[in-house]
Amino acid sequence: MTQEFLWYIPNQVEPGHRGDDAGEGHNSLDRLVELATLVEDHGWGGALLGTGWGRPDTFTVATALAARTTSFQPLVAIRPGYWRPANFASAASTLDELSGGRLLVNVVSGLDSLEAYGDTEGDQAQRYARTREFMHLVRRLWTEEDVTFDGEHFSVRGSTVATRPVVRGDRRHPRLYFGGASEAAQRVAAAEADVQLFWGEPLEGVAERIAHLRSLSEEVGREHAPLEFGLRITTLVRDTTDEAWADAEAKVARMAEGVGVTPVDQRRGSAVGQQRLLDLAGRGDVLDDCLYTAPGKYGGGGAGTTWLVGSAGDVAKALRRYQDLGVTHFILSDTPYREEIVRLGDQLLPLVR
Repeated sequence: MTQEFLWYIPNQVEPGHRGDDAGEGHNSLDRLVELATLVEDHGWGGALLGTGWGRPDTFTVATALAARTTSFQPLVAIRPGYWRPANFASAASTLDELSGGRLLVNVVSGLDSLEAYGDTEGDQAQRYARTREFMHLVRRLWTEEDVTFDGEHFSVRGSTVATRPVVRGDRRHPRLYFGGASEAAQRVAAAEADVQLFWGEPLEGVAERIAHLRSLSEEVGREHAPLEFGLRITTLVRDTTDEAWADAEAKVARMAEGVGVTPVDQRRGSAVGQQRLLDLAGRGDVLDDCLYTAPGKYGGGGAGTTWLVGSAGDVAKALRRYQDLGVTHFILSDTPYREEIVRLGDQLLPLVR
């Protein structure tokens, strides 16, 4: 199975995301294109663009970057509720066609400021039932004509998307990535996602989740190709192991002082996947040789809660162990983004391909 390595472009209004450079124009088109071009030039397949109310519109940013690059694949994070299925299917297939089949999609169902754009929070069961319906309907709109669908959350009648996604080999439409560790989220992934993303859990936890998701795929009667698995994690790489750990510990010490830390979202502990990461610190600061849990104690959230730390060889060995479990998609990052795209692209990627 093909291995995929993507980077992360923060797409933030406020500068200094996770210790990134805080210069003027940090989120200008020129700066974002520079990052996307470095991604192309240093071995990455593309990059995840984060989403959330209060950020620049992710789909607009992805369209601009696709227009200014040649092979860069934007992994666009989107939310059901912000988009309706038919509107999204049309916009996405248009971008996919215009970019020559480069679009990737990350469907996000976690809590957000939904009321700010006219949505309602809903309980977990409602949110994930809606997401499953959204993904199912978008697939149909991408691959069928004259679609009629009456669901609990969405409906369309006689709907045909004018532009069609690029079909190439086994690819019928943009790949659908999905994350979430709750049972409701995992059932959605087992039924409708193409790639289930994990955050930086120890190998044991990832192995358990892969086994569970494969079992769920049979239980829910999955109708698509087998579910694939991905890892989204921070990777701090230096020339030597000692140098990497010295820099990692210094960075965490600055985080403890509030430097380079985004204010903690009070909802972060309510997400099952995030809580799993936060609980890891109770097992020790370092797990599986080089999985550093200390950042989560001082405000590191999401993919910044745990880090893989070491020389390129150390981190490559760790990633290969995830590959041995069945993980084939990797979304890596560290700050400052510009410098680390180059360092990890040149030093790490050749060791794990």
